[in-house]
Amino acid sequence: MEDCKPMNTTEDNNKEALEAEVAPALISVHPAHHSVAVAIGCELRVFDLRESGPVTLGAESKEVFHHKESIRAIRYGAKGKVFVSAGDDKVVKIWATDSWRCLCSVPTEKKLSAVAISDNGQFVCYADKFGTVWVVELDEAIENQASVQKKGSPLLSHYCSIITSLEFSPDGQFIITADRDFKIRVTVFPKKPLNGAHEIQSYCLGHTEFVSCLAFVYSQDCPQGYLVSGSGDATVRLWDFASGLLLHTCDVGSQVRNKEANGTENNHFVVTDLRTTSDGSSVFVAVQSLPGIFLLSSDFSAKTLTVIRVVSIIDEDFIPTSLGSSLTCDFLWMVMGVSNLPGFNASSLARVRVLEDKQVPCGEQLLEHLQGSLSIDKDVFSAAAEAVKTSMRNLLIKKQYSSERREFRKRGRNDKKGKR
Repeated sequence: MEDCKPMNTTEDNNKEALEAEVAPALISVHPAHHSVAVAIGCELRVFDLRESGPVTLGAESKEVFHHKESIRAIRYGAKGKVFVSAGDDKVVKIWATDSWRCLCSVPTEKKLSAVAISDNGQFVCYADKFGTVWVVELDEAIENQASVQKKGSPLLSHYCSIITSLEFSPDGQFIITADRDFKIRVTVFPKKPLNGAHEIQSYCLGHTEFVSCLAFVYSQDCPQGYLVSGSGDATVRLWDFASGLLLHTCDVGSQVRNKEANGTENNHFVVTDLRTTSDGSSVFVAVQSLPGIFLLSSDFSAKTLTVIRVVSIIDEDFIPTSLGSSLTCDFLWMVMGVSNLPGFNASSLARVRVLEDKQVPCGEQLLEHLQGSLSIDKDVFSAAAEAVKTSMRNLLIKKQYSSERREFRKRGRNDKKGKR
């Protein structure tokens, strides 16, 4: 019987690896609505909304700078001059959005889970799946030379807890990190971040499952704003992040249970993404299993979040995996899709929509480029929605292992193999 144990363990590991490889499609929008980017698997697809045409990455240098494995995080800088992508190939790529030239690549030792860019565009921060946040400084010199490699410096750590979201506060004074151990940490962003960030401002504690996403609501009357967080506990919470005080909890899970949530048979309604309007008055919430978007109202004086309604998607099978918006346009962009879907011929599936009755800018040309195809079978996307749900649960919900299994997994870790 003892000889069979390693075989079962290996089979379990292979199953976990297959499920973990399924990566949700991501979307990000230029702050001035100049372009929109979709990441699906290792592919980064960008469409220029001003020129009404697809973008060829690295066209000027004629070099190929594509990722080799699934992309897990993408983001435009606040001024729209740079774009960052990172993922399972352990590489952060920083792009200039005027030419879509790869300015630099930053190799890492671990797979990556989140990225953020300081408001002035000087620093790029990225988090790995072992809970460390790294920082790299961008100088003007790299804009005028061929693509270079840079090395990141450790900024802070969550100590072996996967960091799920990374944000700078509206005033740039703090960097906020969320993890799978239910906590949100607010850290003072130092004047010399390459030396590390050692001053913790507060912790925002209250979620009972992993924290999946972060966003800010702020206005002219409240420029410092409040933090909004989404979680696997099916709640959206409002925080005074400077003090760590929980202001309000909005239970969107109870709202989903009152809907026909795509035939779901469980009560695990994960908040997968958040986007706020530029005036801070509304919050858009994507929830696993819900074919639509929650629209919440944020009241600054009462310090509350209130569900206004559920905005249904015209295509009933459309369950967003990522949301995107700009500061200058009232479009809410959504993408649904996955890569490496087991059992299907198509390796990367994506469907792009904008909220409610608005027409997608540039129509079919944009959709064909960002999606890869104008039409995909509905059954495939139903399978995709379940695959994303399973993958996120396996990645972010901690598993309970026996002592024997734990030791076996330690021996198989890649970072341990290299030190023998």
